Amino acid sequence: MSTRPRSPLRADIAVLPGDGIGPEVMAAAIAVLERVSSADLQLTFHEAAMGGHAIDEFGDPLPESTLKTCEQVDAILLGAVGGPKWSDPSAPLRPEQGLLALRQKFDLFANLRPVKAYPSLSAQAPLRSDLLTGVDILFVRELTGGIYFGERHEQETGDSAYDTMFYREAEVLRAAHIAFQAARGRRNLLTSIDKANVLAVSRLWRRSVEKLHDEFRDVQLEHLLVDAAAMHLLTRPADFDVILAGNLFGDILSDEASVLAGSLGMLPSASLSADGYGMYEPVHGSAPDIAGRGIANPTGMILSAAMLLRHSLGCETEAAAIENAVDGVLEAGARTADIALGASPISTQEFTEAVIEQLA
Repeated sequence: MSTRPRSPLRADIAVLPGDGIGPEVMAAAIAVLERVSSADLQLTFHEAAMGGHAIDEFGDPLPESTLKTCEQVDAILLGAVGGPKWSDPSAPLRPEQGLLALRQKFDLFANLRPVKAYPSLSAQAPLRSDLLTGVDILFVRELTGGIYFGERHEQETGDSAYDTMFYREAEVLRAAHIAFQAARGRRNLLTSIDKANVLAVSRLWRRSVEKLHDEFRDVQLEHLLVDAAAMHLLTRPADFDVILAGNLFGDILSDEASVLAGSLGMLPSASLSADGYGMYEPVHGSAPDIAGRGIANPTGMILSAAMLLRHSLGCETEAAAIENAVDGVLEAGARTADIALGASPISTQEFTEAVIEQLA
């Protein structure tokens, strides 16, 4: 989905550190991006408030000034939002509202979540190491439809409530198109997730994906019920290539798949519009229990920055360099606390410095 010329390139990036460990991992990503910058790639960063801290300072999880900044840049880097202070689900203002508002504002309908099992971490992973050989999965999650955006009962404090899972065929087709294209550039295998044996919306989902398959006959398509998918992700993960899912199922399954990488802290993501504008963030949350201690794993944030270079700026060389540097430091034994498992952990800053040294 890269749409911009390669070089020379000047790009503006909105930086939304957010809450908890967000500012710590964001600092790591910015340092790495500055390292790969050059005369041909000049990046300017514009920091703005979002999430819980924005509620405290501006009375809004997504202040108008932040939204304006995001409208004037080439892409968005987001740390993490939320925390115990703002965790009341009945509160009129919540950090997550800012995240949903950004997705809707820029029509960020395609959420890409790559999950890779690192050989250097396989012995420490929760699954048997032999199950992790060759695991390299790309989740394509539809992000602006489904149950998270459906109608909700006004009186959730009473004795009943409901949420509506709603999809239009067009919403399914555009997400499926991204997934088919991705599979065509990988192993030509697409697994579409639904619950078509129970849900009418899943039967629409399956029909829509089948309809589009006529344009991608070179890609092998399989349909898998979400409960079976949850099991097979942990029993035969290497069999998967690209996984397409709706908002709810994609959210749950991609988080489950974090065990394949060794930690949720390892996983990046990209949320893209049709023209390549994107928001890039690690899959993990704000982790308030470790915030300020300098022990957060910055890998997911650093790899999200690499995805920004690839998908919004078209800078494949720099993106691959960052990914190879992360591979290198992991292979060399660098471990933050979440993936140490008996090894001596290093700090967020030390891990970041190791990646920058690899880049050098």
